[in-house]
Amino acid sequence: MTISPNTRKAINDLLESFESIQRSSSDVRQLNRFITTVTELVRGPSSSLDIKIASSAIEEMSRAFTMFAPYRDVRKVSIFGSARTTADSPIYALTSATAKALAEHNFMVVTGAGPGIMEAGMVGAGRENSIGVSIRLPFETGANSVIAGDDKYVSMRYFFTRKLMLVKESHAFLCMPGGFGTLDETFELLTLAQTAKSVPVPIVFLEVPGHPFWTPLMKAMEPLLLDHGLISASDTSLYTITDNIEDAVNEITNFYSNYHSIRFVNDVLYIRLQRSVPTERFSEIARRCAALASDGVIEQTTATAEEIHDNDVPEMPRVSLKYAAKGFADLRELIDALNKF
Repeated sequence: MTISPNTRKAINDLLESFESIQRSSSDVRQLNRFITTVTELVRGPSSSLDIKIASSAIEEMSRAFTMFAPYRDVRKVSIFGSARTTADSPIYALTSATAKALAEHNFMVVTGAGPGIMEAGMVGAGRENSIGVSIRLPFETGANSVIAGDDKYVSMRYFFTRKLMLVKESHAFLCMPGGFGTLDETFELLTLAQTAKSVPVPIVFLEVPGHPFWTPLMKAMEPLLLDHGLISASDTSLYTITDNIEDAVNEITNFYSNYHSIRFVNDVLYIRLQRSVPTERFSEIARRCAALASDGVIEQTTATAEEIHDNDVPEMPRVSLKYAAKGFADLRELIDALNKF
């Protein structure tokens, strides 16, 4: 295989970068793993289509990571909803008003950057508080007028890379009425939370007063899924259904009143908090939620050596437990209890 001058330069640049890299040992291990994977792709039986998909996906994600990087420490809400919703619809007005309220609580709004609900969310939040991740489709013209041309906008070819960015970068989700695409995004979101493939987040299903959408949908689905043993009763705590803007905003903002984030270190779950809980009150919470830990022990502690090494909010107090549940639905009770302090 002939290697072009540009490819040789890229390889040399990569080698030079590794010699001067300022990354954690964990990052270096993952980057080495990434390079090994590319080598296997070159040597292996990959088809032209395989290589095209892999290279395009990595390129898209790299551009999206770069775009999101300046806002990494800002709380964000992804809004899902129909592109077909018109500006005179009550759903449009509800979305815009809710996004405006979230922006006033210092949340940025992330949408698919298209028309309908996506536009409504950005109109409400304002261009300065909006981030767009669009999908290139033959029947859509591109980004809506609110975010078009902004540095906080990226266009993607694949739905799977787009959905990754809509989920990975957000700390809460507002699901508005929508069609197949909205339902696909919503149920994938629930699947990730149910199986602990994401992190615990507030998920709000918002509907127009007097015109329910999520209520009848979930009223039909929940008993069916429960009767067949396909979900657990606690899985219904993964989301909140409301037709009230204040309730929707409170569900999202209150989730982060004390809770900050989680991280697993050596199979132990660490819940990072903004404030520690008084010892006596924490003992009550630990006893009540003891079933969440495989050994029944939930403790307040400090940052682990790994977190300190990675400078991963080491100053914050922690709650640690050997988490016994398979998903994050059961963790909500503990997070809610910790958020009262």
